[in-house]
Amino acid sequence: MDIESEIFVVDNSSKDGSVVYLERRFSNVNFIESSHNLGFARANNIAFRQSEGEYVLLLNPDTIVGESVVSSVLNYIDSHPEVGGLGVRMLKTDGSFAMESRRGLPTPITALYKMTGLCSRYPNNKHFGKYYMSYLDASQPSNIEVVSGAFCLLRRSALDKVGLLDETFFMYGEDIDLSYRLLKGGFKNCYLPVPILHYKGESTHKSSYRYVHVFYKAMSIFFRKHYGHLNMWISLPINIAIYFKAFTTLIAMHTRKLRSSLGFFGKIVDEPEYFFIGRKTVLEQCRRLSRRKGLSASFMEADEETFPDGHLTANIPLNPDVYTYVVYDTDAYSYDTIFRLFASAPNPHLRLGTYNRKTRILITEEEVIK
Repeated sequence: MDIESEIFVVDNSSKDGSVVYLERRFSNVNFIESSHNLGFARANNIAFRQSEGEYVLLLNPDTIVGESVVSSVLNYIDSHPEVGGLGVRMLKTDGSFAMESRRGLPTPITALYKMTGLCSRYPNNKHFGKYYMSYLDASQPSNIEVVSGAFCLLRRSALDKVGLLDETFFMYGEDIDLSYRLLKGGFKNCYLPVPILHYKGESTHKSSYRYVHVFYKAMSIFFRKHYGHLNMWISLPINIAIYFKAFTTLIAMHTRKLRSSLGFFGKIVDEPEYFFIGRKTVLEQCRRLSRRKGLSASFMEADEETFPDGHLTANIPLNPDVYTYVVYDTDAYSYDTIFRLFASAPNPHLRLGTYNRKTRILITEEEVIK
Protein backbone atom coordinates (compact mmCIF):
# COMPACT_ATOMS: atom_id res chain seq x y z
CA MET A 1 0.00 0.00 0.00
CA ASP A 2 1.45 3.35 -1.08
CA ILE A 3 0.97 6.00 1.60
CA GLU A 4 1.23 9.67 0.80
CA SER A 5 3.06 11.09 3.79
CA GLU A 6 5.45 13.64 5.19
CA ILE A 7 8.00 12.88 7.89
CA PHE A 8 9.18 15.29 10.56
CA VAL A 9 12.12 14.68 12.88
CA VAL A 10 12.34 17.10 15.80
CA ASP A 11 15.81 17.21 17.34
CA ASN A 12 15.53 18.43 20.93
CA SER A 13 19.06 19.84 21.16
CA SER A 14 20.96 16.57 20.89
CA LYS A 15 24.76 16.71 21.04
CA ASP A 16 25.65 13.60 19.04
CA GLY A 17 25.41 14.87 15.47
CA SER A 18 22.09 13.10 14.85
CA VAL A 19 20.72 15.65 12.40
CA VAL A 20 23.87 15.76 10.26
CA TYR A 21 23.93 11.95 10.13
CA LEU A 22 20.26 11.71 9.13
CA GLU A 23 20.23 14.59 6.64
CA ARG A 24 22.87 12.84 4.52
CA ARG A 25 20.74 9.70 4.29
CA PHE A 26 17.13 10.92 4.19
CA SER A 27 16.64 13.88 1.89
CA ASN A 28 12.85 13.55 1.99
CA VAL A 29 12.60 14.13 5.76
CA ASN A 30 11.77 17.50 7.31
CA PHE A 31 14.23 18.25 10.12
CA ILE A 32 13.49 20.69 12.92
CA GLU A 33 16.48 21.58 15.09
CA SER A 34 16.01 23.17 18.49
CA SER A 35 18.86 24.98 20.21
CA HIS A 36 17.61 23.75 23.59
CA ASN A 37 15.40 21.00 25.00
CA LEU A 38 11.80 22.11 24.50
CA GLY A 39 10.23 19.09 26.16
CA PHE A 40 8.12 16.41 24.51
CA ALA A 41 4.87 18.33 24.10
CA ARG A 42 6.26 21.58 22.76
CA ALA A 43 8.66 19.87 20.34
CA ASN A 44 5.92 17.68 18.85
CA ASN A 45 3.53 20.60 18.59
CA ILE A 46 6.01 22.38 16.31
CA ALA A 47 5.85 19.43 13.91
CA PHE A 48 2.06 19.20 14.29
CA ARG A 49 1.64 22.80 13.16
CA GLN A 50 3.89 22.35 10.12
CA SER A 51 2.32 19.06 9.00
CA GLU A 52 -0.64 18.92 6.63
CA GLY A 53 -1.87 15.31 6.69
CA GLU A 54 -5.33 14.05 7.53
CA TYR A 55 -3.73 11.99 10.29
CA VAL A 56 -0.70 12.61 12.49
CA LEU A 57 1.44 9.80 13.91
CA LEU A 58 3.43 10.48 17.07
CA LEU A 59 6.35 8.05 17.12
CA ASN A 60 9.16 7.78 19.66
CA PRO A 61 12.73 7.34 18.39
CA ASP A 62 13.16 4.21 20.54
CA THR A 63 10.64 2.19 18.52
CA ILE A 64 10.87 -0.14 15.52
CA VAL A 65 7.75 -0.40 13.36
CA GLY A 66 6.96 -3.34 11.09
CA GLU A 67 6.37 -3.02 7.38
CA SER A 68 2.56 -3.36 7.50
CA VAL A 69 1.83 -1.45 10.72
CA VAL A 70 1.18 2.02 9.29
CA SER A 71 -1.15 0.74 6.56
CA SER A 72 -3.00 -1.42 9.13
CA VAL A 73 -3.66 1.45 11.55
CA LEU A 74 -4.66 3.80 8.73
CA ASN A 75 -7.14 1.26 7.32
CA TYR A 76 -8.65 0.82 10.78
CA ILE A 77 -9.01 4.51 11.64
CA ASP A 78 -10.32 5.24 8.12
CA SER A 79 -13.15 2.78 8.68
CA HIS A 80 -13.89 4.03 12.22
CA PRO A 81 -14.62 7.78 11.96
CA GLU A 82 -15.46 7.96 15.67
CA VAL A 83 -11.83 7.22 16.62
CA GLY A 84 -9.71 10.21 17.57
CA GLY A 85 -6.59 8.42 18.84
CA LEU A 86 -5.23 4.95 18.18
CA GLY A 87 -2.45 2.91 19.78
CA VAL A 88 -0.86 -0.46 19.06
CA ARG A 89 0.55 -3.56 20.75
CA MET A 90 3.99 -2.58 22.03
CA LEU A 91 6.44 -5.37 22.72
CA LYS A 92 9.37 -5.55 25.10
CA THR A 93 12.60 -6.99 23.73
CA ASP A 94 11.79 -10.44 25.14
CA GLY A 95 8.55 -10.48 23.15
CA SER A 96 6.28 -9.89 26.13
CA PHE A 97 3.41 -7.42 26.07
CA ALA A 98 4.20 -3.89 27.29
CA MET A 99 1.42 -2.97 29.72
CA GLU A 100 1.50 0.71 28.76
CA SER A 101 0.13 -0.23 25.32
CA ARG A 102 -3.31 0.58 26.72
CA ARG A 103 -4.26 2.38 29.89
CA GLY A 104 -7.20 3.75 31.77
CA LEU A 105 -7.46 7.33 32.96
CA PRO A 106 -5.70 7.84 36.30
CA THR A 107 -8.81 8.94 38.14
CA PRO A 108 -8.31 9.36 41.89
CA ILE A 109 -9.59 5.86 42.65
CA THR A 110 -7.66 4.26 39.75
CA ALA A 111 -4.48 6.04 40.84
CA LEU A 112 -5.06 4.83 44.38
CA TYR A 113 -5.37 1.21 43.21
CA LYS A 114 -2.14 1.60 41.21
CA MET A 115 -0.11 3.14 44.03
CA THR A 116 -1.33 0.67 46.66
CA GLY A 117 -0.47 -2.35 44.49
CA LEU A 118 -4.03 -3.57 44.00
CA CYS A 119 -3.65 -3.06 40.25
CA SER A 120 -0.78 -5.54 39.96
CA ARG A 121 -2.33 -7.94 42.47
CA TYR A 122 -5.69 -8.16 40.70
CA PRO A 123 -4.92 -7.34 37.04
CA ASN A 124 -8.04 -9.05 35.65
CA ASN A 125 -10.44 -7.17 37.89
CA LYS A 126 -12.27 -4.41 36.00
CA HIS A 127 -11.94 -2.03 38.93
CA PHE A 128 -8.52 -2.80 40.41
CA GLY A 129 -6.93 -3.46 36.99
CA LYS A 130 -8.27 -0.32 35.34
CA TYR A 131 -4.90 1.51 35.17
CA TYR A 132 -3.57 -0.89 32.49
CA MET A 133 -6.99 -2.17 31.42
CA SER A 134 -5.38 -5.60 31.77
CA TYR A 135 -8.74 -7.35 31.89
CA LEU A 136 -9.06 -6.79 28.12
CA ASP A 137 -7.87 -9.37 25.58
CA ALA A 138 -4.57 -8.04 24.20
CA SER A 139 -5.08 -9.96 20.95
CA GLN A 140 -8.31 -8.12 20.10
CA PRO A 141 -9.06 -4.49 19.09
CA SER A 142 -10.68 -2.60 21.95
CA ASN A 143 -11.77 0.80 23.15
CA ILE A 144 -9.32 2.21 25.67
CA GLU A 145 -8.95 5.49 27.51
CA VAL A 146 -5.27 6.44 27.19
CA VAL A 147 -3.11 6.02 24.08
CA SER A 148 0.64 5.96 24.68
CA GLY A 149 2.65 8.79 23.14
CA ALA A 150 5.28 6.26 22.00
CA PHE A 151 2.99 5.36 19.08
CA CYS A 152 -0.11 7.50 18.81
CA LEU A 153 -2.09 7.94 15.60
CA LEU A 154 -4.28 11.03 15.78
CA ARG A 155 -7.07 12.32 13.58
CA ARG A 156 -6.35 15.87 12.42
CA SER A 157 -9.96 16.99 12.78
CA ALA A 158 -9.95 15.72 16.37
CA LEU A 159 -6.83 17.77 17.16
CA ASP A 160 -8.45 20.81 15.59
CA LYS A 161 -11.35 20.39 18.00
CA VAL A 162 -9.59 19.53 21.29
CA GLY A 163 -6.22 21.19 20.77
CA LEU A 164 -2.62 19.96 20.60
CA LEU A 165 -0.43 18.60 23.37
CA ASP A 166 -0.50 20.68 26.55
CA GLU A 167 2.94 22.29 26.82
CA THR A 168 2.56 22.63 30.59
CA PHE A 169 3.78 19.03 30.65
CA PHE A 170 7.51 18.94 29.93
CA MET A 171 7.68 15.15 29.64
CA TYR A 172 5.23 12.41 30.70
CA GLY A 173 1.52 12.95 31.22
CA GLU A 174 0.88 14.86 27.99
CA ASP A 175 -0.42 11.73 26.25
CA ILE A 176 -2.79 11.04 29.15
CA ASP A 177 -4.04 14.62 29.05
CA LEU A 178 -4.61 14.59 25.28
CA SER A 179 -6.35 11.20 25.44
CA TYR A 180 -8.70 12.54 28.12
CA ARG A 181 -9.50 15.63 26.05
CA LEU A 182 -10.26 13.45 23.03
CA LEU A 183 -12.75 11.45 25.09
CA LYS A 184 -14.35 14.63 26.43
CA GLY A 185 -14.51 15.92 22.86
CA GLY A 186 -16.73 13.01 21.87
CA PHE A 187 -14.11 10.81 20.21
CA LYS A 188 -13.06 7.25 21.01
CA ASN A 189 -9.53 6.03 21.71
CA CYS A 190 -8.70 2.57 20.41
CA TYR A 191 -6.12 -0.17 20.72
CA LEU A 192 -5.18 -2.28 17.69
CA PRO A 193 -3.12 -5.45 18.30
CA VAL A 194 -0.49 -4.90 15.59
CA PRO A 195 2.98 -5.29 17.15
CA ILE A 196 5.86 -2.84 17.28
CA LEU A 197 9.03 -2.93 19.37
CA HIS A 198 9.48 -0.31 22.08
CA TYR A 199 12.99 -0.23 23.48
CA LYS A 200 12.26 2.37 26.17
CA GLY A 201 15.15 4.73 25.68
CA GLU A 202 16.92 7.29 27.78
CA SER A 203 13.77 9.29 28.46
CA THR A 204 12.25 6.37 30.39
CA HIS A 205 15.15 5.46 32.67
CA LYS A 206 13.47 5.19 36.04
CA SER A 207 16.66 5.12 38.10
CA SER A 208 17.44 8.81 37.81
CA TYR A 209 16.40 11.78 39.93
CA ARG A 210 15.29 13.53 36.74
CA TYR A 211 12.77 10.79 35.97
CA VAL A 212 11.28 10.87 39.46
CA HIS A 213 11.04 14.65 39.49
CA VAL A 214 9.53 15.04 36.00
CA PHE A 215 7.19 12.03 36.18
CA TYR A 216 5.55 12.83 39.50
CA LYS A 217 5.39 16.52 38.68
CA ALA A 218 3.46 15.55 35.51
CA MET A 219 1.05 13.42 37.55
CA SER A 220 0.47 16.33 39.90
CA ILE A 221 -0.19 18.70 36.96
CA PHE A 222 -2.69 16.27 35.43
CA PHE A 223 -4.54 15.82 38.70
CA ARG A 224 -4.77 19.57 39.39
CA LYS A 225 -5.95 20.25 35.84
CA HIS A 226 -8.69 17.65 35.65
CA TYR A 227 -9.59 16.85 39.27
CA GLY A 228 -8.74 20.02 41.13
CA HIS A 229 -12.44 20.74 41.58
CA LEU A 230 -12.90 17.77 43.88
CA ASN A 231 -13.45 18.18 47.56
CA MET A 232 -10.22 18.81 49.47
CA TRP A 233 -10.78 15.63 51.47
CA ILE A 234 -10.45 13.68 48.20
CA SER A 235 -7.80 15.73 46.38
CA LEU A 236 -5.50 16.18 49.38
CA PRO A 237 -4.89 12.45 50.01
CA ILE A 238 -4.14 11.90 46.30
CA ASN A 239 -1.60 14.71 46.23
CA ILE A 240 -0.04 13.40 49.44
CA ALA A 241 0.16 9.93 47.86
CA ILE A 242 1.85 11.35 44.74
CA TYR A 243 4.54 13.14 46.73
CA PHE A 244 4.96 10.22 49.12
CA LYS A 245 5.52 7.88 46.19
CA ALA A 246 8.09 10.27 44.72
CA PHE A 247 9.83 10.54 48.10
CA THR A 248 10.03 6.78 48.65
CA THR A 249 11.34 6.27 45.10
CA LEU A 250 14.10 8.81 45.71
CA ILE A 251 15.01 7.15 49.01
CA ALA A 252 15.28 3.78 47.27
CA MET A 253 17.51 5.30 44.58
CA HIS A 254 19.86 6.90 47.11
CA THR A 255 19.99 3.67 49.10
CA ARG A 256 21.14 1.76 46.01
CA LYS A 257 23.80 4.40 45.29
CA LEU A 258 25.01 4.28 48.91
CA ARG A 259 25.26 0.50 48.83
CA SER A 260 27.23 0.71 45.61
CA SER A 261 29.63 3.32 47.02
CA LEU A 262 30.26 1.07 50.04
CA GLY A 263 31.10 -1.87 47.81
CA PHE A 264 27.77 -3.73 47.89
CA PHE A 265 27.43 -4.21 44.16
CA GLY A 266 24.98 -7.10 44.25
CA LYS A 267 25.13 -9.85 41.68
CA ILE A 268 27.69 -9.33 38.95
CA VAL A 269 26.03 -9.87 35.58
CA ASP A 270 28.11 -11.51 32.84
CA GLU A 271 28.19 -10.27 29.27
CA PRO A 272 25.23 -11.42 27.14
CA GLU A 273 25.54 -14.03 24.43
CA TYR A 274 24.48 -13.65 20.80
CA PHE A 275 22.71 -15.97 18.38
CA PHE A 276 22.74 -14.65 14.80
CA ILE A 277 20.13 -15.78 12.25
CA GLY A 278 20.46 -14.77 8.62
CA ARG A 279 21.78 -15.39 5.15
CA LYS A 280 25.33 -16.62 4.52
CA THR A 281 26.85 -13.34 3.33
CA VAL A 282 25.39 -11.42 6.27
CA LEU A 283 26.53 -14.05 8.78
CA GLU A 284 30.08 -13.54 7.50
CA GLN A 285 29.76 -9.86 8.41
CA CYS A 286 28.39 -10.84 11.82
CA ARG A 287 31.28 -13.25 12.43
CA ARG A 288 33.81 -10.53 11.71
CA LEU A 289 31.94 -8.11 13.97
CA SER A 290 31.77 -10.70 16.76
CA ARG A 291 35.50 -11.43 16.56
CA ARG A 292 36.39 -7.73 16.56
CA LYS A 293 34.13 -6.94 19.51
CA GLY A 294 34.85 -10.14 21.45
CA LEU A 295 31.23 -11.30 21.47
CA SER A 296 30.27 -14.80 22.53
CA ALA A 297 28.29 -15.79 19.46
CA SER A 298 26.79 -18.68 17.51
CA PHE A 299 25.24 -18.61 14.05
CA MET A 300 22.38 -20.13 12.05
CA GLU A 301 22.02 -19.76 8.31
CA ALA A 302 18.34 -19.17 7.54
CA ASP A 303 15.80 -16.87 5.98
CA GLU A 304 12.05 -16.47 6.03
CA GLU A 305 11.51 -19.03 3.26
CA THR A 306 13.78 -21.83 4.49
CA PHE A 307 13.04 -21.43 8.23
CA PRO A 308 9.76 -19.50 8.60
CA ASP A 309 9.69 -20.10 12.37
CA GLY A 310 13.12 -18.56 12.85
CA HIS A 311 14.54 -18.90 16.34
CA LEU A 312 11.50 -20.83 17.60
CA THR A 313 12.80 -24.04 16.00
CA ALA A 314 16.51 -23.29 16.49
CA ASN A 315 18.70 -25.06 19.01
CA ILE A 316 19.84 -21.96 20.88
CA PRO A 317 22.45 -22.67 23.59
CA LEU A 318 21.06 -20.93 26.68
CA ASN A 319 23.12 -19.89 29.68
CA PRO A 320 20.81 -19.56 32.71
CA ASP A 321 23.07 -16.89 34.22
CA VAL A 322 22.88 -14.49 31.27
CA TYR A 323 20.42 -13.63 28.55
CA THR A 324 20.98 -14.30 24.86
CA TYR A 325 20.33 -11.80 22.09
CA VAL A 326 18.68 -13.41 19.07
CA VAL A 327 19.97 -11.16 16.30
CA TYR A 328 17.98 -11.25 13.07
CA ASP A 329 19.31 -10.33 9.65
CA THR A 330 16.65 -7.80 8.61
CA ASP A 331 17.11 -8.69 4.93
CA ALA A 332 16.36 -12.35 5.63
CA TYR A 333 13.31 -11.71 7.85
CA SER A 334 10.80 -8.87 7.77
CA TYR A 335 10.20 -6.90 10.96
CA ASP A 336 6.58 -8.03 10.85
CA THR A 337 7.73 -11.66 11.00
CA ILE A 338 10.38 -11.04 13.66
CA PHE A 339 7.88 -9.35 15.98
CA ARG A 340 5.27 -12.05 15.36
CA LEU A 341 7.75 -14.79 16.27
CA PHE A 342 8.89 -13.09 19.47
CA ALA A 343 5.34 -12.21 20.52
CA SER A 344 4.15 -15.78 19.96
CA ALA A 345 6.56 -17.24 22.53
CA PRO A 346 8.04 -14.66 24.96
CA ASN A 347 11.14 -15.98 26.72
CA PRO A 348 12.81 -14.16 29.64
CA HIS A 349 16.19 -15.62 28.62
CA LEU A 350 15.99 -14.25 25.07
CA ARG A 351 16.15 -10.65 23.87
CA LEU A 352 15.67 -9.32 20.36
CA GLY A 353 18.50 -7.80 18.38
CA THR A 354 18.70 -6.73 14.72
CA TYR A 355 21.51 -6.50 12.19
CA ASN A 356 21.36 -4.39 9.04
CA ARG A 357 23.50 -5.50 6.10
CA LYS A 358 23.81 -2.02 4.59
CA THR A 359 24.77 -0.11 7.72
CA ARG A 360 26.59 -3.10 9.29
CA ILE A 361 25.12 -2.09 12.65
CA LEU A 362 23.92 -4.42 15.41
CA ILE A 363 21.18 -2.90 17.59
CA THR A 364 20.11 -4.21 20.99
CA GLU A 365 18.21 -2.64 23.85
CA GLU A 366 21.52 -1.85 25.58
CA GLU A 367 23.79 -0.60 22.83
CA VAL A 368 24.56 -0.02 19.18
CA ILE A 369 27.51 -2.10 17.96
CA LYS A 370 29.28 -1.30 14.71
